[in-house]
Amino acid sequence: MARQPVLSVRDLTVIYETEQPVTAVRQASLELGRGEILGLAGESGCGKTTLAYAINRLHQPPARIAGGSVIFHDREGEDIDLLALKDEGLRQFRWSQLSMVFQGAMNSLNPVRTIGYQLDDTLKVHDGSLSRAQRKERAAEVLTRVGVDPVRLRSYPHELSGGMRQRVMIAMAMLLQPQIMIMDEPTTALDVVVQREILREILRLRDELDFAVIFITHDLPLLLEIADRIAVMYQGEIVELGTAQQVHQQAQHPYTRKLLGSFPSLTGSRSDFVRHGSAQERSA
Repeated sequence: MARQPVLSVRDLTVIYETEQPVTAVRQASLELGRGEILGLAGESGCGKTTLAYAINRLHQPPARIAGGSVIFHDREGEDIDLLALKDEGLRQFRWSQLSMVFQGAMNSLNPVRTIGYQLDDTLKVHDGSLSRAQRKERAAEVLTRVGVDPVRLRSYPHELSGGMRQRVMIAMAMLLQPQIMIMDEPTTALDVVVQREILREILRLRDELDFAVIFITHDLPLLLEIADRIAVMYQGEIVELGTAQQVHQQAQHPYTRKLLGSFPSLTGSRSDFVRHGSAQERSA
């Protein structure tokens, strides 16, 4: 059954106005269903992050949205044109309805402020009705949800491991219970074990809170495991869009097929070198 849409992107084009203008995203169209995980895959430089920043209106000059539309569909049935939002309206919309988890948590968190201060500051700016005690309670609640002991509210970012910092970023993105979370390669810098733990947390939280996710990564096999649908980008264009199963088994675009074939298989027979050892080892 098709999911009710929460975000519709149509023909979105982003240009970098340099001496020779570069079209970084070319007429990108996608739809995000409520509660869905949509994977956005492709090699470095293909336009994934530029597209995400444009959706969230985080792009800075020389980037410019040259065309298209981004429409948010509220639960109450209201449609909001994100490209038409101005200053205060845009500031209020971010984090409350659409939040973003960036790739480098250490670069995103303020190194001279405690985790508690940063969570409290986000709540204070976006929800002035909460008392200090209520804000502290909410901060402790979201940290617990992502598997971090609330005692860490008193910690500074450098006192946390990479995995814990990334969990804090996810907690911050969840603070105001947005309907959409954009995650820009949130586990790339983490080791495999921690990466899997974070991914399990994301899936669990999605199921509990029913938010939709745009998950950006170059790791297509990872998306085949966690995403409902996958969009593949190449040279600024979305060249493939379908369910994870369709992309895996019935890829239509040559780039998608090459991307799938670029990752080594974890199954199959072992090589002669692994099975028998090198010639030097056998003669020793």
